[in-house]
Amino acid sequence: MSQVRAAGGAVWRRGPDGALEVLLVHRPRYDDWSLPKGKCDRGETDEDCARREVAEETGMSCALGPELPNQRYVDQRGRDKVVRYWAMTVVAGEGRLDHEVDEVAWLPLPAAGRRLSYGRDVEVLDALPAALSTGRAPA
Repeated sequence: MSQVRAAGGAVWRRGPDGALEVLLVHRPRYDDWSLPKGKCDRGETDEDCARREVAEETGMSCALGPELPNQRYVDQRGRDKVVRYWAMTVVAGEGRLDHEVDEVAWLPLPAAGRRLSYGRDVEVLDALPAALSTGRAPA
């Protein structure tokens, strides 16, 4: 069985108090909170997929920053899935919700980690501060 490629982002900003905030999406189909992400189209690079999926799910165009840790797991159909993530910043867009997403939330990093439905997403967020301070993914 083939591997499923996906990509997405930890979209971040500084809140009014200067604290790091990240954008989470709620998907009613799964009733979960996650980082925006999705499957790569045939012939699409992972980087282009990350930008497209984040834009589709949040209505915001984002720039890629440092790459964050990849996540690998078996999806609901029993397929091996690898998701690449990048730190991302908003460059345009007011935020409109995709049909797969019914709510978004900007949350301080600790609160975002608590709201996420999957531990693997928390691992991505945990790597974000170090990646932003060094400009590259942790080893």
